[in-house]
Amino acid sequence: MIKYISLSWEAIAKKALKNEPITVQEGLDILEADDRELLPIMHAAYQVRFHFFQNKVKLNMIFNAKSGYCPENCGYCSQSIISKAPVEKYTMLDQKTIVAGAREALKRKAGTYCIVASGRAPSHRELDEVTAAVKEITDTMPLKVCACLGLLNEDKAKRLKEAGVHRYNHNINTHHDHHDQITTTHTYDDRVSTIEQVKQSGMSPCSGVIIGMGETNQQIVEMAFALRALDADSIPVNFLHAIEGTPLEHQERTHPIKALKVLALMRLVNPTKEIRVSGGREFNLRTLQPLALYAANSIFVGDYLTTKGQQVQMDHHIIEDLGFEIEECAL
Repeated sequence: MIKYISLSWEAIAKKALKNEPITVQEGLDILEADDRELLPIMHAAYQVRFHFFQNKVKLNMIFNAKSGYCPENCGYCSQSIISKAPVEKYTMLDQKTIVAGAREALKRKAGTYCIVASGRAPSHRELDEVTAAVKEITDTMPLKVCACLGLLNEDKAKRLKEAGVHRYNHNINTHHDHHDQITTTHTYDDRVSTIEQVKQSGMSPCSGVIIGMGETNQQIVEMAFALRALDADSIPVNFLHAIEGTPLEHQERTHPIKALKVLALMRLVNPTKEIRVSGGREFNLRTLQPLALYAANSIFVGDYLTTKGQQVQMDHHIIEDLGFEIEECAL
C-alpha cells in the first residue's frame, strides 16, 4: 500500500540544485509517497531540470541496424535467443542504408542518431559498416552519433571513437541483485566494464535502466545511485513494454504515476545528467506523457527497436504545448 508521506520536497530540490546527493531514504520516500504528492514532487524535479537544462528537449532517433539473431537470453527482449516473438530478423545493414536513416533523423529534428544492433558484441565486419557510416554522417550532417552495439573491448571502443561516435550506450538495465533473474548469458559487471571502456576511450557514456521487471522500490533507488556512481552523461529510463513470446510477457505495465515518480527520482539523484524517457513511454505513461518532461529533458522520436512509438508530430506538439523547445544539435 502506498503510504502518505508529505515531506519538504523543496529541501530535496535544494540539495539537487547544488548537485549534492540526496539520501537513499529520500529517494525511497519519492517512490512511496501518496499519489496526492505527485505534483509537488514533479515541481521539485522541474526546478532542477530547469536550472541545468532550461526548457530544452533533446530529440534522439533509434535506427535498428541489425535485428534478431541475438545469442543472449535477456527476458525482456523480443530479439533474444529464447524469445518466441515474431520479430523481423536481418544482419547488419550496409553503410548506405545506415546513412539514409541519419537523413530521416534530421527530418524529425533529432540532434542525436542512435545506431543500435542486436547481439552480444559487434564483429569486426559489423564495425566496418558502422564506422564507415559514422564517418560519412559526421562529415556531412549536423548530427551527433550514439552507438549501441553490445559489449566492447578497448580496441573496438577506440575504433568507434576514432570514427566519430560521440556517445555509446550500454544500460545496466536492472539492479545488481536482480540481474540474474533477467539474464544469465552475461553479468552485471560485464555491462559496467563496457561503460568503463567507453569512458576510457573518450566517448560519452550512456547507461540507464528498464523499470517494471520485478524490481523493488529499494532496488530502483539503488539503481539511480548506481548510475550516479557510474557517472553516465545520459540516462535512458525505459519502462517495460511486455512483449508476447518473451519470458516477461505477463509483467504488468508500470502505472503512469509510478513512472513519473521514477523519472523525478532519476532527476533528483542525477541532477546534471541528461534524463531520457525512453522505451515504453507511450505504452506506460499514456495520457501523462507531457508531465514526464518536467523531469526528463530528452526523448526518442519515432519507433523503438521492435515496438512502435507515436507519430513524430505528436511529440513535437507535446513540446510546443508545454512551452518547451527542441534543442538544436551542438556540434
